[in-house]
Amino acid sequence: MSTATVPMPAQPIAGVFPAELSEVTVMTVWPSVAKYALGRALGRAYSIRWPDTYIFRLGNLLALLAIPLALPLFFLRIAPGIGTRYRLTNRRIIVERGLSSKEDKAVDLDRFDKIEIEVQPGQAWYDAGDLVFKTQIAHSGVKRARQAQRA
Repeated sequence: MSTATVPMPAQPIAGVFPAELSEVTVMTVWPSVAKYALGRALGRAYSIRWPDTYIFRLGNLLALLAIPLALPLFFLRIAPGIGTRYRLTNRRIIVERGLSSKEDKAVDLDRFDKIEIEVQPGQAWYDAGDLVFKTQIAHSGVKRARQAQRA
């Protein structure tokens, strides 16, 4: 007796939607308190590892003591009128503000070539960083290229 195998039809991947049909949200991210200078200063203080004995570190003690200072920063980042969030769709990255998710800025995904992450001092403790969108534009055959580069 032989067993015949029937090829399975191609199944779409759940959640994947062609960009030509509709814009679909992939993820929404709220900024960290490392967005603010005070938050980064607290992050530098929290990362003090002396004495490096299990969880008994100066940075952890400072984190407990700084709770009254850190809580307003936490709520400031999600405040109804000024709270910012970043929404990634299958077409673009959108910066939204406020409760109604009003679009503040947007950049199409085809407008940049790569994304670099720059971690400022104090952001590493929060596992945060700044996203820098890079565009590499090349012009070929430029006459007097060295002079254009210096200008």
